[in-house]
Amino acid sequence: MDFAPDARTAELTERTRAFVDELVLPAEPVFEAEVEAAADDWSTRPAVRSLRREARERGLWNLFLPGEHGAGLTNLQYAPVAELSGRSPRLAPAAMNCAAPDTGNMELLAHFGTPEQRSEWLEPLLDARIRSAFCMTEPAVASSDASRIATRIRRDGDAFVIDGRKWFATGAMNPDCALLIVMGKTDPAGPRHRQQSMVLVPRGTPGVTVVRPLTVFGYDDRDHGGHAEIAFDGVRVPASNLLGEEGGGFAIAQARLGPGRVHHCMRALGMAERALDLVRARAAERVAFGGPLADKGAVRAWAAEARIEIEALRLLVLKTAWLMDTVGNQRAMTEIQAIKIAVPRAVQRILDRAIQLFGAAGLSGDRPLAAMFAAARAMRLADGPDEVHLAALGRAELRRQS
Repeated sequence: MDFAPDARTAELTERTRAFVDELVLPAEPVFEAEVEAAADDWSTRPAVRSLRREARERGLWNLFLPGEHGAGLTNLQYAPVAELSGRSPRLAPAAMNCAAPDTGNMELLAHFGTPEQRSEWLEPLLDARIRSAFCMTEPAVASSDASRIATRIRRDGDAFVIDGRKWFATGAMNPDCALLIVMGKTDPAGPRHRQQSMVLVPRGTPGVTVVRPLTVFGYDDRDHGGHAEIAFDGVRVPASNLLGEEGGGFAIAQARLGPGRVHHCMRALGMAERALDLVRARAAERVAFGGPLADKGAVRAWAAEARIEIEALRLLVLKTAWLMDTVGNQRAMTEIQAIKIAVPRAVQRILDRAIQLFGAAGLSGDRPLAAMFAAARAMRLADGPDEVHLAALGRAELRRQS
């Protein structure tokens, strides 16, 4: 098990670091000003479009996607790039066309889409000409148990008819969002994990209504196209819009979540590193009770514990990426679940202490800490809550043979 970066990874990592430091971080206040100037506009901001042009020129485009449709990187090769993009979670992933939910949707289209579906949807997504949303979570059921999803997808001749309500469909507020990938039940009487299917729904299809935008701790996530509640009332799409096979929706959802969890965790570690950068500068310059904060025992302990957690969890995430590359997602499930539990918790704790160090400034919008804290806390629910992963991981652990 050798995690030393190969030549390509090392070169891409340095190129990404330069892109983030030289262009992305300085663009953050520009982006914030653009958002404030047009508060009711959910479209992609000029700052993001400018960064996208630069990312293309620097060869930092679609790096998340392996195989013929993407850059051909393994999970292990992409991991340090994803971490660096996490230093500016609102801008860098979007600038590099490596932002959720488009990443997961592109993976689904690449792996399960027909040639016609790839031509219609994957190609414009790879080119960032359109956005997409993933519609799985529902307000009326416990969506942590995906088998309970209530949205109905009924076959009617050569079409599917969809009725139901989804929410926290990230990206759906952006007017460039052209595609909704919708998960619902096609066979409510079938085996528990064969009841669901996924269909591709053009956003402008009659019967699709974007009800309202949703916030996370007050943040509307405009950089990723917002989170929307969406109603589907008698929405009719051709049967050829089925993604994969009928009854395969649950398995497709699980396939989507594995790589996404590694990407989320690496970006979260990038947020923690950014927080430590801010902590070092603040602790050195801020004076209280007779000396700089860097001389206080509590602050030194916080910094030490943060470094230990980041280094340990980075190694676990790299091991997970390596296992996914070598033995496949299913056999790496223990590690995937472990990082999904451990990384957001640790990063939330690191950000909480950074906010404490900054005092009132840490709570304000003048620093990125509050927004990153909200993102880290949300990760403990996104792609499954901690409790579901703990239960599955504990069950597997107790079944292990010595």
